[in-house]
Amino acid sequence: MTDKLRVGDYMTGKVITVSPEDTVMDVIKLTRETGHDGFPVTRDGKVDGYISSLDMLLCDSDELVKNVMSRNIIVAHPSMEINEVARVIFRLGVSKLPVVDDTGRLVGIITNSDVIRSQIERADPAKVWKLKKTLETVHNVEITVTRGEVDINDLVPTQSKIFADELEGRIYELKKGLAEPIIVIHKPNTWLLADGHHRVVAAKRLGIRKIDAYILQVPKDITLGMEKTAAKSGLHKLDDIEVLDFEKHPLIEITERLMMRDRRPLDEVERNPPDGERRSAESE
Repeated sequence: MTDKLRVGDYMTGKVITVSPEDTVMDVIKLTRETGHDGFPVTRDGKVDGYISSLDMLLCDSDELVKNVMSRNIIVAHPSMEINEVARVIFRLGVSKLPVVDDTGRLVGIITNSDVIRSQIERADPAKVWKLKKTLETVHNVEITVTRGEVDINDLVPTQSKIFADELEGRIYELKKGLAEPIIVIHKPNTWLLADGHHRVVAAKRLGIRKIDAYILQVPKDITLGMEKTAAKSGLHKLDDIEVLDFEKHPLIEITERLMMRDRRPLDEVERNPPDGERRSAESE
């Protein structure tokens, strides 16, 4: 988990391409069908150029792609570090880069969404290893960590409540392919959901049955503290999790309070400062 993130781990392997002999109208139709704003131009599997919506402006519909495409393009290699690609994308102001192998053949495409996804997932390994170390110390067992897909219907939740506004955010992330892996503890005959309750409920609402996860494999059927707490709270399946529709996430409430305070006239703020500021002033 300490390895550097590479383009090959996050790129999209199936790429829609066009031929140099296609016409601008062919590309326009493909744009309408796919919603993409540009395509690699390939000949015999190798990248000849790239054509974007900007390249086609003011062009006749029967103009050939090879006459209007961009030829001097930047490409990525599967072994490149994600951070390097992020810098290139930012500096060039582009949304994607074709990925080629050592022979120049197109093997994928890396987008700014892929880069964002890689950065989101970076936060998880430290949390995984911390939980692993804690469980090993408390229960005197050796735990292995794997990564794979888990069936959400097998998961036993350990958190009784989630927030509706954060759930909406996780639904958006899943639709865009940006969601980070969940963390699951696997004991004999039991799958405990340790982290990622919003993501799992979001997946259930979207009809997604399997989800990416870090899996902590516990070799013995020991009773964990979070397992006891879940049982006392009546948590046995995902439907037991309560979604708080009318209570916003604490961080959002704090943000809204600060925004409302900033909207108040300055003289009113000075007359009626928030409690924390009033206590601070009195202590001085």
